[in-house]
Amino acid sequence: MSQVIYIMGVAGSGKSTIGRQFAEATGLPFYDGDDFHPDANVEKMAAGQPLTDEDRADWLAAIHRFVVEKLEAGQSLVLACSALKARYRATLSAGIEAQATWVYLEGSYDLVKSRMEARKDHFMPPALLQSQFDALEPPADAVVLSIDAAPEVLVARLRERVL
Repeated sequence: MSQVIYIMGVAGSGKSTIGRQFAEATGLPFYDGDDFHPDANVEKMAAGQPLTDEDRADWLAAIHRFVVEKLEAGQSLVLACSALKARYRATLSAGIEAQATWVYLEGSYDLVKSRMEARKDHFMPPALLQSQFDALEPPADAVVLSIDAAPEVLVARLRERVL
């Protein structure tokens, strides 16, 4: 059965890095939820304004449609998406719950902030990080990985727990 492995967490937690490396290690295609944001959302975040639930609704629906199409075609995939709230995760896994695995990259505010300050060319400014932690509802039903470890260690742990 095809499956989607959602890599979730706050901005700067390593979703894209871990997702890409895990996808490469397993031969699965990788997709980044950021690529599904409408221009208005990217512009809003780049201007230092956090997204509202209303801003996220069409974005989450677009990701869900894409994932369902891939699964219906028999394709498994890895997708990085913040999915900060339980209702966002419910939207993303609606009707495909048995095929969706959630991986939560967990880290402290200070660690994530230092990573965000070090990265270049990303539309999400470090100033919005607190809004991400404020919105975060840690999942009860996910594979939880502490981002204190190196990416290759996290990918190895993920392979052990998901495959």
